[in-house]
Formats: sequence, structure tokens, C-alpha cells
Amino acid sequence: MTGDNRPRPRTPFFSAQRLWAMILRHWFLLRSSWPRILELCYWPTFQLLLWGFITTFFLSHSSWVAQAAGVLISAVLLWDVLFRSNLGLSLMFLEEMWSRNLGQLFISPLKPVEMIGALMVMSFLRTVISVTPAAFLALPFFGVWVFDLGFGLVAFFFNLMVMGWAVGILVSGLVMRLGLGAESIAWLGIFLVAPISGIYYPIEVLPDWLEPLAWALPASYVFEGMRAVLFDQTFRWDLLAGAILLNIVYLGIGIGTFLYLFGVARRRGLLLQQGE
Repeated sequence: MTGDNRPRPRTPFFSAQRLWAMILRHWFLLRSSWPRILELCYWPTFQLLLWGFITTFFLSHSSWVAQAAGVLISAVLLWDVLFRSNLGLSLMFLEEMWSRNLGQLFISPLKPVEMIGALMVMSFLRTVISVTPAAFLALPFFGVWVFDLGFGLVAFFFNLMVMGWAVGILVSGLVMRLGLGAESIAWLGIFLVAPISGIYYPIEVLPDWLEPLAWALPASYVFEGMRAVLFDQTFRWDLLAGAILLNIVYLGIGIGTFLYLFGVARRRGLLLQQGE
């Protein structure tokens, strides 16, 4: 008895239908779980209130903060965009590993780039859901309307989003290769760069030897640009260009590393053995 030697139809390298299927899977998961939605909104709102009251105190004690009342509140909200975009992508990938579903997904025609695309779209949606309530609450509580940043807000938002994606994709690849025992790096990864990103203070505050490292991060350009808008009412196009260029590099590195580690994991059978 001979086997069927007919050539099998080749699946396309990229399918928008498969990408959309992955997006729907994670959207239905999010939509059907009110604790997940509550958790998305809780931390940004909590941080807004905490840092908002700290800002209120500083307004009467710091001439630096008094020059721009919304500087710390805006910094908190933008930091949360970076944090949420990174963690949102990483956690959705970890959910596939926790449910032992990664192997089943890649038995299907799903391609790694399609999964990355779906994770990025869902990360964007989760981030918008999480920061929107906090952004609107800033006005009645503290008289700060972050949308006064205008085009700057959009530019800052998307640059921080892309940096979060780059870190999240890289972290996901590492966890896929190293196993669930390394899942803690999903939380640690973005916090490692927080002290040198100039979130709440100018880059010039850092020691001289740390400043070049800080300027190698897209987030540093974003937060310096935010302060230029708030203090000098000037949008720094040079800072925006620096953030975009670095984000292109880091996103390319993140995706390239993920695809490489995916190949290693597939050859070694790690997609079906996702233990500690």
C-alpha cells in the first residue's frame, strides 16, 4: 500500500485571516473576563491618584514642578503606556504558555510573524483601555488635561508603545527558549530601563557615564520631548526623530531575536515542553 504522494498546497507566508483569528481569540478572552478589564484600569488610575497628590504637594514646595503643573502626572501616564504595552504583549504570550497552547497553535498554519502581529494589536487595545480612564480623571482631580499636548501626545504614545513592543517581543522569545522558569523577566525587563529613561527628571541629572546609555533608549527622547512641550511650549522634532530611529532598530532586533529563538525552540521540541 503506497502513501499519497500528491504535493500538498503551500500556505502563504502571511495570512491576514490567520492574523485576524489570533486577534479575535485574545479579544474574546479579554472581553469575557471582567477581572482582566478591571486590572487593566486599576493600576493606571491608582498611580494617577498617588502621583497626582504628590504633585499637588510639590506645587507648593518646588519651583521646578510649579513651572508645569502637569509634568509628573503626564510622566506617570506616559510611563504607564510603556509599561502596559510591554506587559500586555508579554502576558498574552505567557497565557499561551501557561495553558500549554503554544505547540497547538504552531501545529496550525499560523506563522510566528502573524502571532507577533496579533499580540501587538491586542497590546495596543489593552493599553488604550487601561490608560483612558486615568487620562480623563486627571482633569477633575488635578486640573490637568493631558490632551493639551496635542500632536506631541500622539507621537509620545506611539513611540513608547513601539518600545514596549520591542522589549515584550524580546522577552517572549527568551521565555519561549528558557521555559516558564524565566517568566519573571516579563516584569523585570521594562523596569530595568526605568531609572535611566528620564521619566520624572531630566537626563542631565544622571551621572555622566550613564547619560550615553540613557540616550540609547527611545523612552529618554520621549520624556525629554514631553518636558520641552510642558516647560518651553516647544515640540522637539529632533527628539522625535531620535526616538523613531531607535524604535525601528529595537523593534527589528526584538522581532529578529524572537524568530531566531522560535526556530531553536521548534528544532529542540521546546514548543511542546514548556515547563519550568
